[in-house]
Amino acid sequence: MLETFYRVRKIWFMVIAVIGVPVNLVAITILSRGKCGLSTCTTRYLVAMATADLLTIIFAVIFWRVSYYYFPGTFLDITPVCSVISVLGEAATDSSVWFTVTFTFDRFISICCQERKTKYCTGKTAAVVLTTTGVLFCFKNVPYFFKYRPAKVIDSIPWDCIEKPGSFTDPRWVGYKWLSKVLTPLLPVLSILLLNTLTVRHILVTSRVRKGLRGQSKAENRSDPEMESRRRSVILLLTISGSFIILWSVNVLEFLYNTIAGLDPNNFKDSEYVFQHTGFMLLILSCCTNTFIYGVTQFKFREQFISAAKYPLTSIIQRINKQNI
Repeated sequence: MLETFYRVRKIWFMVIAVIGVPVNLVAITILSRGKCGLSTCTTRYLVAMATADLLTIIFAVIFWRVSYYYFPGTFLDITPVCSVISVLGEAATDSSVWFTVTFTFDRFISICCQERKTKYCTGKTAAVVLTTTGVLFCFKNVPYFFKYRPAKVIDSIPWDCIEKPGSFTDPRWVGYKWLSKVLTPLLPVLSILLLNTLTVRHILVTSRVRKGLRGQSKAENRSDPEMESRRRSVILLLTISGSFIILWSVNVLEFLYNTIAGLDPNNFKDSEYVFQHTGFMLLILSCCTNTFIYGVTQFKFREQFISAAKYPLTSIIQRINKQNI
């Protein structure tokens, strides 16, 4: 069982690396152009989320796991280097998660708190929130640098990163791991569920009120531009946050199960080991899904993507036509 799982995991991380890097680069490029019909505020949150997802794939997948499976013995395996990669990978993952939370909160303010929308939902506020969040989680993950020891020393160079024995028993490390799990993903999942529930409830109530004020009945079919705009915004919000919750759910359940049962990661059974690493594989998949969500839910994003895909071909055709003139 484990041998098959090892093979699947090895292929999984390579597929994530091959798909995740280009799709996030596409999202960053298209969104940064500002031609998708989204506000500056929303655009900055989505670009930040795609950037964090890209960095998570680079550090947590390519530099940490793909290099280990496919290119062992490179400078990435030197203990100080892989310790830094661990810090950056954890910081990128935390940022990716909390950028989703800040985006959800921004949409909640925009839809449910109209009196605060003009002050909070601005590009400047988004930049401050995203920068502060990213910096805080970089500092929060610095202790991971001191979590590892070398597996071997060759010519005075320490190689590989193995967790120190104290990281499983030392009360400080145990407390730090609890804090890390609460911050990512327990608190974000609860926050997103709460904010989305309040947002949907507000829209349903507002929709009924607006229909009454506009004198709409079931037989009438008058368009309401504001409600249509909110509908598109909520579809984007719910698909992004819903995808996040689904793909992180196994990781959350695994943590709760291990905590309640008091299991030691060093003494996992095969099924428990598979359960744990399946949760990580799924949460890494969440770093690849947002671009596809934009393509499905945002018409102008699809237009920009198709235009970009056609550009090389149209350029070649234009050059050929010029030469034939």
